[in-house]
Amino acid sequence: MQRATARQYALLASLALLLAAALLQPIALTLRGGFAEDIVTREGFTLRHVATVFRDPVTREGLINALLIASATTALATLIALPLAYASARYRYPLKGLWSAAVLAPLILPPFVGAIGVRAVLGRSGAVNALLGSDLDILGAHRAWGVVVTLALNLYPIVYLNAVAALANLNASLDEAGRIFGASAWRRFFAITLPLIRPGLFAGGSIVFIWAFTELGTPLVFDYYAVTSVQIFNGIKKMDASVEPYALTAVMLAFSVAMYALGKVVLGRSGYATGGRAFVASSERRLSPLPGAAVSLGFLAVCGLALIPHIGVTLTAFAKPGAWYRSVLPEAWTAHNVAEALGHPLAFGAIRNSLLLAGAAAVVDVILGVAIGYLVARTRVRGRGVLDSLAMLPLAVPGLVLAFGYVAMSLNWPFGKGHPLEGWVDVVGANPNPIPLLVIAYAVRRLPYVVRATVAGLQQIPVELEEAARTFGASALGAFRKAVLPLIAANLLAGGLLAFSFAMLEVSDSLVLAQQEQHFPITKAIYSFAERLGDGPGIASGMGLWGMLLLATTLAGVSVLLGKKLGAVFRA
Repeated sequence: MQRATARQYALLASLALLLAAALLQPIALTLRGGFAEDIVTREGFTLRHVATVFRDPVTREGLINALLIASATTALATLIALPLAYASARYRYPLKGLWSAAVLAPLILPPFVGAIGVRAVLGRSGAVNALLGSDLDILGAHRAWGVVVTLALNLYPIVYLNAVAALANLNASLDEAGRIFGASAWRRFFAITLPLIRPGLFAGGSIVFIWAFTELGTPLVFDYYAVTSVQIFNGIKKMDASVEPYALTAVMLAFSVAMYALGKVVLGRSGYATGGRAFVASSERRLSPLPGAAVSLGFLAVCGLALIPHIGVTLTAFAKPGAWYRSVLPEAWTAHNVAEALGHPLAFGAIRNSLLLAGAAAVVDVILGVAIGYLVARTRVRGRGVLDSLAMLPLAVPGLVLAFGYVAMSLNWPFGKGHPLEGWVDVVGANPNPIPLLVIAYAVRRLPYVVRATVAGLQQIPVELEEAARTFGASALGAFRKAVLPLIAANLLAGGLLAFSFAMLEVSDSLVLAQQEQHFPITKAIYSFAERLGDGPGIASGMGLWGMLLLATTLAGVSVLLGKKLGAVFRA
């Protein structure tokens, strides 16, 4: 690796400024609005507006509900994931490969789309009540628990993946030593295993907590409005005249950061040393037939429950309007909804918008990801670690906070009223133009995938290849372009596909930034259809079904391209 050059420092400075403008500025504008003394000019400093959030019984209730939902979701997701992860890391049992793949199935469906399916199955006129012959209003009287269960069944794979990775790093001899000294399996788990995997559980649990705390789409689908995220969403149109949405968003951001920091200090430290990396394959024990069957049944039960939203969405997509009412299965079937999910004017326009927006964002991410990955993995430029952390920041900042910040950007210099670029970017005006902000939002939110994929690829390529190319007269850029880029093409393709697919199904940015139908991306159109009577829920489910197929195909392709390096894409 050669000495840093002036061009490399110039590239680093340019990228840092670009990320600061697209990532830090929206956050700063949100905080400034929440703590500003003057509502109009956003000048001065006061804690009055934030204090009002805690004094107002409505916003205080929303905040308490959001914290309870996040805590309950994280606890339930951990209870689901931890036993599965332990069994997967420590034992061999029937159909282990199948269950290891099936347990990740919830990742192919955004939670709020899955909520449509849950509503069809568990609603008052849904399949469960029809099966039991009851009239329970599960999602009416207990909407909050409906949100919790839906989110937990969708997000537990995040905890599962982190727990499996943590268990893979344990030295099996520690558990064996406890067994030799007579400790029971339960005592060994709580005294040895659990303290050692605590950082891994925190890594997954913190993502789930922040996601559930700021989740917008699922509460909206369940008509559960007494939660902070929905209160922020409903306050967007009065941002130019009220400080309340800014204060709410600032409080949400503060709680997210505080919970992350608290967990990092309290739970993120391990009091034990692993004594060396474990070799999981050699430490796995084959279970006898009866325990093995019990473990497989456990995976089957979890996968069956986790697929309820997917099944509900699929059945709704193929049910005739009004044909799935107080019956276990739809009484009449049709392909109309699935066809309309592609052909309806609103659906077709939303698909076209999402293809263009996600495609543009993926191109931006590949360009920026290659540049950032090159500086991080191939240079000695001082500050490259800061740049890497800045690129990873969207994984920790709630999507709703960023989306709100982009609305704040459209109201300030240089885009607000009376400013040089007035009307070029607008969200809440009479003639909005959110397209540039949607591209920026999608690109920023999914940039970490491309950066991690690029760095993972570069770490596998010997630096000597570039040095050999430069020996034969190639410039640094030419050597990288001709000798390295072709070798990491699979990584770039994988990262780009992930960025494209997840941008296509982005929820918070789409719901917040697209306010008129001609700008709706897919997820905003799904939400719009879900709220309509007649065939609306069917078309929404049809669009969700196509989204599931897209994401499942993408994840399968990325898995083939990256193999065991797939996990590096999601590592902050």
